Amino acid sequence: MSEHFPLLSWCLGWPLLGSLLLVLVKSPVWAKRLVLLVAGIELLLCLLILQGFNPDYAGFQWQEDYPWIPGLNIHYQLGVDGISILFLPLTAWVTLMALLSGWNSVRYLNRFHLALLLILESATLGVFTALDLTLFFLFWELTLPPIFFLIGLWGSGPDRRYAAMKYTLYMLFGGVPLLFAIVLLAINHAAMTGGTVPQDLSFSLPVLLNTPIPTDLQTLIFGLLFLGFAVKAPLIPFHTWLPTVAMAAPAQLTAVLVGLKLGLYGIIRFAIPLVPVVAMQHRWLLAIIGVVTLVYAALIALQQTNLRSLLAYASISHVGLVLVSIVSFNLPGIQGAVMQLVNFGLVASSLMLIAGMIQQRLGSTDLLHLGGLAKPMPRLTTLFFLFALSSIGVPLTNGFPAEILMFIGILQSFPALALGVLFAAVIAAAYVLGFVRRGLFGPVIHQTVAVVQDLRPRELGLLIVPALLVLAVGFYPAGLLSSQEASLNKWVQGLRQPLMSDTQAKIPVDTAKSDLAVSRYDGVANKK
Repeated sequence: MSEHFPLLSWCLGWPLLGSLLLVLVKSPVWAKRLVLLVAGIELLLCLLILQGFNPDYAGFQWQEDYPWIPGLNIHYQLGVDGISILFLPLTAWVTLMALLSGWNSVRYLNRFHLALLLILESATLGVFTALDLTLFFLFWELTLPPIFFLIGLWGSGPDRRYAAMKYTLYMLFGGVPLLFAIVLLAINHAAMTGGTVPQDLSFSLPVLLNTPIPTDLQTLIFGLLFLGFAVKAPLIPFHTWLPTVAMAAPAQLTAVLVGLKLGLYGIIRFAIPLVPVVAMQHRWLLAIIGVVTLVYAALIALQQTNLRSLLAYASISHVGLVLVSIVSFNLPGIQGAVMQLVNFGLVASSLMLIAGMIQQRLGSTDLLHLGGLAKPMPRLTTLFFLFALSSIGVPLTNGFPAEILMFIGILQSFPALALGVLFAAVIAAAYVLGFVRRGLFGPVIHQTVAVVQDLRPRELGLLIVPALLVLAVGFYPAGLLSSQEASLNKWVQGLRQPLMSDTQAKIPVDTAKSDLAVSRYDGVANKK
């Protein structure tokens, strides 16, 4: 794949080009049509990459590698494997849904709003494809400005600027430890290969995966990486930004935030594989953090009367479940975790968009103003109920295979914590079905509800696709799992082969430079 047309660069650059072209378009109507065309082509590009992906190959594919900052040995290095491949079309689809759902809701600075969504899409795709840690950090930080402006300018209520500032400060706080960890990894590579700084620094993930790290330094690096990703995930106690943003931000932006879990992806891609020894040593601590997040957020969600707030806490609770499944460090656990991350983009995003559609019509998503929505809005109710069933793992939906895999993985590694997972599953069913019963069914209490309009054709069309995928994956999960199995097997095997500790001899310079060309991922050395 290294000699193929640079499709990954096109995927990253195409939305940016679309955002620049908006400068030439003065009409809001034509601006929206242009962005819709750009987003549609972007989805096709991501599907083309998926179509050309070899699921039997565990290494990175579609690789691109060009010198970027030679003085620091920083490269423009991209690639995808079975862990990241599905997040490309998922990101493109969630962005397309966000554009269509806000088609008529933005009343001012329309072109700026559309440009920010495209920039956010490009930066998010960069997070999923970057193999150079400096490039990854650049894309990670570039997701921040668009989100800040989207919340502050087009959010709802008096707290939108507070929500924008709170999100920004939390993300800046999380970015600092990530940057420190990346620098420490690069310096350690130079030290372990007998090189000098800055000539022998390395920020390449395939190289760093095979660079031994002293045990004491592993502890520091893992702590910094986990802290940075925990803020973004979010995990307790860094979770409070998400409910605040969910209530104040535009629904389409919140759908992107709850649907694309960059923090959990970072833990899977970087934090655990780079420092596997410490990750294995602290697996119980990480599992306890996950269970506390899972149960605590579920109990808080049970008390919510506002749909957007409920969905925010439900998302936090599911983050805790995925973390426990990740640190089970077995194949069923990591398969279920990655599958659940994909499910977030289909289910959590759709539920949040439905909440936005309700608020757009009634001005509120609080139970006090709802009740009996099923009568005037049967199509919305049907789709909401389907996504709600998926979110609690009902059989024949995509949530069931993900949750059964996660539970099997957790039961194998943490049988004592499995009861907590089951307890949280019961609570999840209670708060989801309880809201459905009180908000969608029952008598119509308010006259505004009685005359509310059901889903329009455009809204119905953008929700039908994820609904069909929910059922398709529920009936046939093997199609999704097969694209990940080789890479996830390699991921688990890498944890079983911890790197050399600081008590072992330092690698000789010549041997190190030759050995580091061979990655733990087969064939990664065949870079462009």
